[in-house]
Amino acid sequence: MRELPKRDPIVAHARKVTAQRRIGKGKRCKWCGESRPEALIEGSNPVECFECERKKLGQNTLDAHHVTGKSNSAVTIPVPANDHRAILTSAQYDWPKKTRENPDGSPLLAAAACIRGFVDTIFYVIDKLVVWIPEMLEELDAFLVDEFGRKWWVGTELEPFAPKRRRSKNAP
Repeated sequence: MRELPKRDPIVAHARKVTAQRRIGKGKRCKWCGESRPEALIEGSNPVECFECERKKLGQNTLDAHHVTGKSNSAVTIPVPANDHRAILTSAQYDWPKKTRENPDGSPLLAAAACIRGFVDTIFYVIDKLVVWIPEMLEELDAFLVDEFGRKWWVGTELEPFAPKRRRSKNAP
């Protein structure tokens, strides 16, 4: 199986350092604590993130993210403004510049951008919607074991979800 394309850690770090230098090291949004420098507004005093500024102004806190980059398609999806700047747009800067900018309108580069944008978006959705669930379930199981014993699910509506196990050859 092929591995997914890796971000260039040196280039990604350089972008992060540049953003940090622009905002100032260790800065956080006064209102929500956002600390990703790409999501903080340069020159704001007190330090403020894009989402908090928009809330304060009564504006929408979602951005229209061009999944494939503006040069490749007009298709957008709504994404929280801070995540748009700090995660998805940043990920697009890891794409080959020619694919991202597609100066001649190549259909092959546009197709490559579709795949890259899809992968970045799926990773984003997995991170925001799925990654936390196993840890939460494991913590909940430990809590239920402490409260009700090792087989806490027996006799509950969850019992049918327990894994079915074969009896070993030596078991009666």
